[in-house]
Amino acid sequence: MGDVARAAGVSPMTVSYAYSQPERVSAESAAKVRAAAERLGYPGPHPAARSLRRGRAGSLGVVLGERLSYAFDDPQAARFLAGVSDVCAAEGVGLTLVPITGEASDARRVAQAAVDGFVVWTTSDDDPVLDAVADTGLPAVVHAGPHRRGMPVIGIDDRAAAAAIGAVAFAGARRPVVLGFPLDRDRARLLLTGDQVGEVRFPVTRHRWEGLLDAWTATGRPASELRLAVCPVNLVTEAETFAAELLRGDEPPDAIAAMGDELALGALRAAAGAGLRIPADLAVTGWDDSDAAAPAGLTTLAQSLRDQGAHCARAALGLPSAAPARHEWQVRVRASTRTADSTVSS
Repeated sequence: MGDVARAAGVSPMTVSYAYSQPERVSAESAAKVRAAAERLGYPGPHPAARSLRRGRAGSLGVVLGERLSYAFDDPQAARFLAGVSDVCAAEGVGLTLVPITGEASDARRVAQAAVDGFVVWTTSDDDPVLDAVADTGLPAVVHAGPHRRGMPVIGIDDRAAAAAIGAVAFAGARRPVVLGFPLDRDRARLLLTGDQVGEVRFPVTRHRWEGLLDAWTATGRPASELRLAVCPVNLVTEAETFAAELLRGDEPPDAIAAMGDELALGALRAAAGAGLRIPADLAVTGWDDSDAAAPAGLTTLAQSLRDQGAHCARAALGLPSAAPARHEWQVRVRASTRTADSTVSS
């Protein structure tokens, strides 16, 4: 910076202001600084050094708890990140995606992230990155759980919402199946009856399963008659394959309640491939009200992940927000179920 000042014939302070507070420098002086910097090959103050002086990094970290490509592959993750990005753009703050691999290096990567706070996408109860985030001492918030010390949780009441959409999904059903998310970080593909489901370490999976089970047993039917088909990944193709196997089985389901719209859309594809009528032969429900849900006539649980992402970002950056920690949801009934009740919301 001193070399640039001498080459431009200005003071080092003028060079500093030209980069950090350009409104305090005349156009003529700024032009001299830029020309001298270009001649000397000086790119400007190093961002890390500048962040040390300011006491902040100027970026918000998002820990997905998934492979990095998940941010671009999953429509719901993309909606959530759009909400985070809205706040970052409005506040002039960068967005840093912290990749998680499931290896021991994850905690170190979190500790070394040059960010001012963290937003953690929902993960498992035993995910070590939660403690790694808490150990940084930086402001942090978790979307949809789990709870950790000093980190508020923002999302919806998944169990209540699941009970509401389960009542729609299971209306008139005798052989229902829940097409669900992984139970734990092993991400095993499983088919269980309700009385076989043990510990569920992903809070979102756990709460949605509990709510759907509530809806089924409220009809007086036993938990053993509700099956849980666990998909290892939230992909249409995975759900289509699994649902097709179930529909060819000895007890083909007459209702499928999916924990996500991607899984539900896969079930609809499998039903079409089997020549089934929706909803006469098979009722299907989803979750999230994605862009593809309405065109598919899919009954689903609507929530605004974009609003929740924005709320998480504001909380992690210490900005005020009028939104409650628990956001609203609504059951959107369409042509894929056997009931016309579309008034359930919270």
